[in-house]
Amino acid sequence: MLNQLIIFDLDGTLLNTISDLGEACNYALTKVNLPTHTTEEYPNLVGNGINKLIERALPKNCKQTEALCNEWIRKVREYFVPYYNAHSCVLTRPYEGILELLQQLKNEGCLLAVASNKYQEATEQIVQHFFPNIFDVVLGERPNKPRKPDPQIVFDILATLNFPLSTFHCLYIGDSLVDIQTAHNAHLPIAACSWGFVPKEQLVAAEPDYLVDKPDQILSLILKPQF
Repeated sequence: MLNQLIIFDLDGTLLNTISDLGEACNYALTKVNLPTHTTEEYPNLVGNGINKLIERALPKNCKQTEALCNEWIRKVREYFVPYYNAHSCVLTRPYEGILELLQQLKNEGCLLAVASNKYQEATEQIVQHFFPNIFDVVLGERPNKPRKPDPQIVFDILATLNFPLSTFHCLYIGDSLVDIQTAHNAHLPIAACSWGFVPKEQLVAAEPDYLVDKPDQILSLILKPQF
């Protein structure tokens, strides 16, 4: 049995969520008479929470001042959240090999956690839908808590599990530059996965501790004696 905690990012790491995120954002933009985006554009807009996604999706004339931008974010979010809550699992799917990986990690006795910049309600809903009874703690964006790359979400996971890093090993797994920076800020090793929303060359340039191209490589990495 392994004394290890594995912290996973959600979007782009465990699940391909981009189509449902894009559908929800386009729906909300349409409701306030703003232009929409193609699904192919959305990987460049996600990664820092829903408000930042909406901000990036807004046209320039809606962002001429901070106050104006914040007001448009508020308007769009009012439509985005209820739509996404009702449609977050329509097109979203686990990446190939993820379900098998998670079950193998559970069988090995690993503690598993999710650390996401998606708001908490949707994070819990999606994880419960696709991965029931798998994760020991699931944290997303919460009021008065900083988003990744601030490491607070990692510290909150450790506190929730009463996890002693002095006697256990911890690995962070994510697909984005935000995840790599989060792990660096928390002083944790990071395995960057190349199947998500960020081009592989950008991940390499951010200097993760490990780079994996398939989920089964994560299990091989964790089982190595040097880890």
